[in-house]
Amino acid sequence: MILDFFENNSEQLIISAILIGVLVIIKFAFKKSTNKVAKLSGYNIGRTRLMFKYINFATSFFAFFTLLLTWGVDPKDVAWLFSSTFAVIGVALFAIWSVLSNITSGVIMFFSFPFKIGDKIEIHDKDFPIIAIIEDIRAFQIHLRNEKNELITYPNNLILQKSVKLVSKASELEEENYD
Repeated sequence: MILDFFENNSEQLIISAILIGVLVIIKFAFKKSTNKVAKLSGYNIGRTRLMFKYINFATSFFAFFTLLLTWGVDPKDVAWLFSSTFAVIGVALFAIWSVLSNITSGVIMFFSFPFKIGDKIEIHDKDFPIIAIIEDIRAFQIHLRNEKNELITYPNNLILQKSVKLVSKASELEEENYD
């Protein structure tokens, strides 16, 4: 029975093995390049691990989709399955659109945010201006510590919409503390 399965599906098994191998290589390349960006930009390991989770999700999704097609599932059925799934997810995310917006902003901030943990920044918000030190950058929000030692959580999507000024870099703040 097991031998019959291997004989009848040998072509799909070979294609699946090659596909999984290629996807592992692609995943490795994405992780390697993300790690390189993180090291060059001085990002902390927590932010880098978050990007790894996003890479794992995207490659796993792509692998699942291509394996379904490899094993003979009709593309119309796969499209119907994914469109139905995304419709349900879309309705759920519409109710909490800010979560998706903040996650997307977190990914954008990983690759292009010019400030690092420890930098002192000023957020130009007419209603609530903030001058604080960046304590942590997370998937949904950035943690700031002001001069009164209060922890301020600021949503990632808002920090990309506001004008932000660098008051001093983390290295300059360390030098001030030693003087």
